[in-house]
Amino acid sequence: MLDLQDVQVPALLEEIFEEHYYEVVGLSILLLTAIFLRLYSHRVPAAKQVRMPAASPATVKLKSTLRLLIPRLRNAQKKDTAISMADRREMAELLRQNREASARIRTENIIATDITVELLEILELYAELLLARAGLLDVRDKNIKDGLGDTEGTGLEEAAAAIMFAAPRIPRDVRELAIVRSLLIDRFGKEFALDAQENKSGIVPKRVTDKLSLEPPKPELVQAYLVEIARTYGVDWPPHREEMQQAQDEVDNEDDDDGDGGAKEQPIMADGAAPATPRTNAKDLNIRPLPPKGQPNVEGSKSPVSVAPPKGTSENPSPRIRLPGGASVKPQEAKKKEIAGGLGAPPTVDDLAKRFRDLKR
Repeated sequence: MLDLQDVQVPALLEEIFEEHYYEVVGLSILLLTAIFLRLYSHRVPAAKQVRMPAASPATVKLKSTLRLLIPRLRNAQKKDTAISMADRREMAELLRQNREASARIRTENIIATDITVELLEILELYAELLLARAGLLDVRDKNIKDGLGDTEGTGLEEAAAAIMFAAPRIPRDVRELAIVRSLLIDRFGKEFALDAQENKSGIVPKRVTDKLSLEPPKPELVQAYLVEIARTYGVDWPPHREEMQQAQDEVDNEDDDDGDGGAKEQPIMADGAAPATPRTNAKDLNIRPLPPKGQPNVEGSKSPVSVAPPKGTSENPSPRIRLPGGASVKPQEAKKKEIAGGLGAPPTVDDLAKRFRDLKR
C-alpha cells in the first residue's frame, strides 16, 4: 500500500504537468469559460433571452401555397398576353378588310383579356406581400387572443380581402388561388370573409373591384383600341386617317405660331423714334455648337428632350406625353423629335459671328 507521507506532492504535480501539459491547459480553459458563462447568464435581462416562436403549421402551409401561386399567376399573365397579341393581329386583318362591325365586337374580348392580365398582376403583388409578411399572422393571432387588438398598417387585411373577393370572380382557372383563399378564411375568420365577399365598408381595394366590373367597355375605349391596333399594324383606318392627322397637325402648328392672335406690335414712341432694344452680351448667351451625330456631348449629358414613353393600359391604350403649356404629343412623335434634334449640322464660326453682329444692332 502506498504511503502518502512518503510521496512528495510538489514533485508529483510537476511530473504530471510535464507529461500532460496540453490536457491540463485545455481543461483549465474549459473550466474558466464555464465559470464566465455561468456568471454572465445571471446578468442578462430576461427580455433578451426570449426567442421568436417557430411559425405555426398553418403559416407554413400558407407560405408553401403562396410560393406555388405566384409563378402560376405569372404564367397566366404570359398566356393571356400572347392570346391578346394574336387577337390584335386578327383585328388588324378585319380592319384591312373593312369589317368594322365584327372588329368592334371582337375588340371587347381583347379589352377583357387586358383587364384580366392587369388583375392577375395586382393579385400577384398581394400574394408577394402575404408571403413576405406571413410571420405577422401569428403575431396577429396572439394579439387577438390576448385582447391587444388587431395589427394595423401591415396590409394583411387588404391583401386577404382582395384575394377573397377576386378568387371566385376571376375569369381564369388558378387552382392555387382557391386554396390560398380557403387558408385565409381559416386565419381571418368567416365574418371577415363575408365582409370581403360582399365588400362591406369598402374593405376590398377599389382597383380590384373596378377590374371585376361587369359593365361593357365604353364605345370611346373600343374606338381607341381600334385606332391603336390600326396604327400598330399599319392599317389605314379610319379611311384617310393620315391625311386628317396631317391637317390637324398643321392647324396646331399655326395656332402655336400665332400665339395670342398674331405677332405683337412694337410700341410707338412719343417722338417717333424706334423703341430701344436692350443690348445682349454675347457671352451671356452661352451658345455652343451642336456635336456631330454619333459623338457624345461636350458636357457628357443626355438631351433634355429624352422622354420615356408611357406604357399603355386597358383604360388608355394610346397614352400621350404631357408637355409644359398644355400641349401633348404621342411617344412616337416625341421620339421622332428627339432623333431629329441631333441630325442638324453644327454652326460654323462665321454663322456665330453673324448672329453676334445681328444682336449688336
